[in-house]
Amino acid sequence: MSVWSAILLAALICLALKAAGYLVPPKALEAPRTARISDLLTVALLAALVAVQTLGAGQAITVDARVPALLVAAGLLWLRQSFLVVVVAAALVAALLRLFGLAA
Repeated sequence: MSVWSAILLAALICLALKAAGYLVPPKALEAPRTARISDLLTVALLAALVAVQTLGAGQAITVDARVPALLVAAGLLWLRQSFLVVVVAAALVAALLRLFGLAA
């Protein structure tokens, strides 16, 4: 199987899943339990994406300048700073750590 055939197959599967979503009755989606699970699932998937992008390097776990930058970003978000301030501060922390050779 070539890369393009795999991409087309994945696109067709995604399209089929989206089309199948329209067949689910609205009453099933409005249930409190279903709504709560979908809200929690979104947060869990986003947290997993952040963890993989921060700590992952191929098949290994890497702790480098991204970890302190993420901690600074989390602290600034907790203090309710604007998103632009959070991004700039996290990038500055990572850059300074790399500049002074304290992190890879």
